[in-house]
Amino acid sequence: MSERRRDPESLLRSLKEQTGWSSRGRLKIFFGYAAGVGKTYAMLEAARQVKAQGVDVVIGYIEPHARPQTMALTEGLVSLPVQTVTYKGLSLKELDLDQALKRRPQLILVDELAHTNAPGSRHLKRYQDVEELLKAGIDVYSTVNVQHLESLNDIVASITGIAVRERIPDSVFDEADQVELVDLEPQELIQRLNQGLVYRQGQAQKALSSFFTVENLTALREIALRRTADRVMRITEKVRPQASDYYTDEHILVCLSAAPTNGRIIRTAARLAQAFKGRFTALFVETPAFGSMTDADRRRLRDHIHLAQQLGAQIELLWGEDIPAQIAEFARLAGVSKIVLGRSNTRRPGWGWGKESFSEKLSALAPNLDIYIIPDKQNQSDRPYTPPKKYIPAIEIRLKDLGITLVTLAICTLLSLGFRQIGFSEANIITVYILGVQIVAIVTQGQGCSLIASLAAVLTFNFVFTEPRFTLAAYDEGYPVTFVIMFAAGLLTSSLAGKIKRHAAQSAQTAYRMKVLLETSQQLQQQTTHQGLIDVMAKQLLKMLNKPLVIYDSEERRGQRQLTPPCVYNTEASVPESELINPNEQAVADWVFRNNKRAGASTATLGSARCYYLAIRAADTVYGVVGIALNGEPLDPFENNLVLSMLSEGALALDKETLARRKEEAQMQVKNEQLRANLLRSISHDLRTPLTSISGNAGILLNSPQSLDSARSRQLIADIAEDSAWLINLVENLLSITKIENGTMSLNLQTELMEEVITEALQHISRHRREHHIVHEECPQIVLVRIDSQLMMQVIINLVNNAIQYTPEGSRITIRSFLEGQELVVEVADDGPGIPDAMKERIFDLFYTSRGQIADSRRGMGLGLALCQSIISAHGGRLAVRDNVPHGALFSFRCPAEEVCAYESTVDFNRGRR
Repeated sequence: MSERRRDPESLLRSLKEQTGWSSRGRLKIFFGYAAGVGKTYAMLEAARQVKAQGVDVVIGYIEPHARPQTMALTEGLVSLPVQTVTYKGLSLKELDLDQALKRRPQLILVDELAHTNAPGSRHLKRYQDVEELLKAGIDVYSTVNVQHLESLNDIVASITGIAVRERIPDSVFDEADQVELVDLEPQELIQRLNQGLVYRQGQAQKALSSFFTVENLTALREIALRRTADRVMRITEKVRPQASDYYTDEHILVCLSAAPTNGRIIRTAARLAQAFKGRFTALFVETPAFGSMTDADRRRLRDHIHLAQQLGAQIELLWGEDIPAQIAEFARLAGVSKIVLGRSNTRRPGWGWGKESFSEKLSALAPNLDIYIIPDKQNQSDRPYTPPKKYIPAIEIRLKDLGITLVTLAICTLLSLGFRQIGFSEANIITVYILGVQIVAIVTQGQGCSLIASLAAVLTFNFVFTEPRFTLAAYDEGYPVTFVIMFAAGLLTSSLAGKIKRHAAQSAQTAYRMKVLLETSQQLQQQTTHQGLIDVMAKQLLKMLNKPLVIYDSEERRGQRQLTPPCVYNTEASVPESELINPNEQAVADWVFRNNKRAGASTATLGSARCYYLAIRAADTVYGVVGIALNGEPLDPFENNLVLSMLSEGALALDKETLARRKEEAQMQVKNEQLRANLLRSISHDLRTPLTSISGNAGILLNSPQSLDSARSRQLIADIAEDSAWLINLVENLLSITKIENGTMSLNLQTELMEEVITEALQHISRHRREHHIVHEECPQIVLVRIDSQLMMQVIINLVNNAIQYTPEGSRITIRSFLEGQELVVEVADDGPGIPDAMKERIFDLFYTSRGQIADSRRGMGLGLALCQSIISAHGGRLAVRDNVPHGALFSFRCPAEEVCAYESTVDFNRGRR
């Protein structure tokens, strides 16, 4: 009965213990709308119930409470020692993450999920500690209040007037395995406060006068109930069968900025995206004024981008000067249905009447879009924000550009003098100077020389071409207007030229990045080796970022992937390897590898590292870690997205290469299993006949020796010797095949006379040679070759026995050797039925015979020719087969000759030497 009462979690843990299966831990959040509702009490009570069922439960960290009833529940539970961090003279108590990972309990209690860790801790936030515990397969119980959810932070602040700094991403809450709402009536909570059960009396009275009012608590309770219901609804939609058919065209776009209130706009847009179940995109339009932003504004912008990413937004970056036009065009191309703006974004600086506001212009450019304008009143803690002023190009004058300007104006003056002599009017001469100003604007940097060129063109024209000439005075009253228009035209054209150059530079940069991304994809497809893929990724990242890289590859050991020593890819501005590779940096890389998350510089995890570390991952498999050396400036969102895209491409290529290699290994294993099965089957059939013959003949000799005459006895003994020799030859072939397959066969090369090797080999061939006519035609010259004589004898024996086996009685078998150039050619020919052309391609395969079947019915395992081919290949040659003329088969191989002398002889092994 006790087993039946166990909850599903305990049964799952028992299964893990019995099978050794390890997976991600489960997170249960005890959720409340305010402090004092009983979250920690409920968590401890649930932990004690689970402990009573035999689960290993420890307390990782419980916030010290002045609540006797709550703290009494900690008795009987094991508490891990906390980590003490000294900061500004204060001793701060934190969860000791390393101790928890080392202890590896089944369940750990970690209070206050949204807590911000003390400086110097591994992670910035406690929920990141919890993520690492879950990754290690440890279940976690934790607590959180509604005001700590990121998307609800500003709503709670507007209700209570208090902005909570400690927050968690909504994804942590939504992806928790269980959420238990701990509820309490507001009046009962206030009563508990008055009784001193939540805070001490002084703190309680202060809380009752500010935060803990009936109105505030009722509103917070409603938000908590709604948020819990929303989570249940999302879970229901995921498991509902028809959910896969659901789709929506809603696409929410929020505009990013460095304004302190932009965070509130992003949260509102995230709630809209959740409510409409649509896509969520955050767009930042980088203008030329971006370069004049202060460091504080840049940091705030990065925080807003990170916030949007946490809330599930896809970050997009555009470049341009007309922000409403850029937003409208992006919305049109991306299929945006709703845009969320802050009220400050709707104001457009300028003077005069009839000036369109930001939202009005955006509405005019995108009339089909729904535009939501969110009030963005600043909190008292936010300092006043001044948007970047309109971009004014820097006035810089280089000596080289000044020289170009003077030469251009001089050329324009000479041309104008020539035109005056020809009779051209002053209007034509003005266009020459305007053309010169345009050329200066295009060729030079900045607008300094353009301004000088515009002013100098007006003055030169006045000095040289207006009456009275060679003075700055002018008789005609209309000339001042002409000069002003001429100056304005020159200034306008130079400004337009500068704008075009800036757009061209930005387009060139974007095109270059896209080119690198395309090259990466193409080069990864061309690579077939693991190291080649890693090198391509490193080279392309180096080309994209121009920052030093450290890549930690991984390899599979005992079924698990482990990091290998790092490799540094440096730029021309070399960074010492000691800064990129040291125990601290390697520890960060190892953490990223184990947790499959980014860390290091510019992140909230191990942010003191020199490099920014990213996992090279495909699904849940991490193939390595790349570290990018940052010089205090994090990657911009566009660069970060490109890096992630490149790493994703590389990880997919590595995944493909790994799958291909595993498939090849599996195929090789299958092939080896087939060879092993064929070998066992062949041995089981082929050994039976000679062993039966040896056993039978030996039995006859032992049991009835008196009844046998001497001729019969000799015949039986000869048969036993023949079968034994065949078995010895079979064992030799098997041993040789094993050595070749294992790569342990070594050649004992010596200078030998091939004719002697052939003659000795023919003495060991099958007894069936008496039924065939075997002729050895010796080479006319004495030829010495460098061979392994024992292995070469085995080749000759196998080739001759093969000819004997597959030719009828009385057939002629010829072994000849002759010199061809500097090589000795050895041929074994017969006049039997020959070998069909279709079988010649496979005749050297293991266990294949000329009958085209696996040899299992007679002596002929298909080992001999395969072994001959391997031996000849080890000598640097190749065994070949062709038809013998007029019929039969001919096998031949070649050996390099070392010494040649004149000699001639022929041996008939049936009649002797002649």
